[in-house]
Amino acid sequence: MKIHRIDHVGVIVNDLSAAKEFFLDFGLEVQGEWEMEGELMDKMSGLNDVKVACVGLGKPDGQAWIELIKFYSPSDEKDSQQPFANTLGIRHIAFAVEDIEALVAKLKKKGTEIFSEIQQYEDSYKLCYCRGPEGIILELAEQIK
Repeated sequence: MKIHRIDHVGVIVNDLSAAKEFFLDFGLEVQGEWEMEGELMDKMSGLNDVKVACVGLGKPDGQAWIELIKFYSPSDEKDSQQPFANTLGIRHIAFAVEDIEALVAKLKKKGTEIFSEIQQYEDSYKLCYCRGPEGIILELAEQIK
C-alpha cells in the first residue's frame, strides 16, 4: 500500500461563478463541470439531501487540480470566513509560478487583495500571499534560478 500523490483540493464556495472566474483568470483551465445528488453523495458527505455543483480546474499537465464545490443543499448558514495566515486548519493553496511580479500586478489590477508584498526567501524563492474570492488564500512561489 502506498500513496501516489495528492489528487485534488476541494474548496467549498457560495458563489461558484465568481470563484471559477477568479481561477480561470489566474491561469487554470476548466477540466470538468458536474452536479451530484442522491444517496451516494449523502453517504460520502455524511449529510442528508445533498445537492452540489462542482467545477474542476487545473493545468493541462494534470498536476494542479482544484475542485470548487457549491452546496445547494444543505447550505451552510454562516457567511464566508476571512481567515488569517495563522488561523488553524487548512489555510492556503500554494502555486509554483513564473514571473511573480507580473502575476501580482495582474491580480492587483483585478482587485485581488494582496496582503504581503513579494518577499525573497534566502536565495531560493520569491513569495507572496493573496486572497481570492470567499477568503481563499493563495501562496505564490517563484523559484529563483
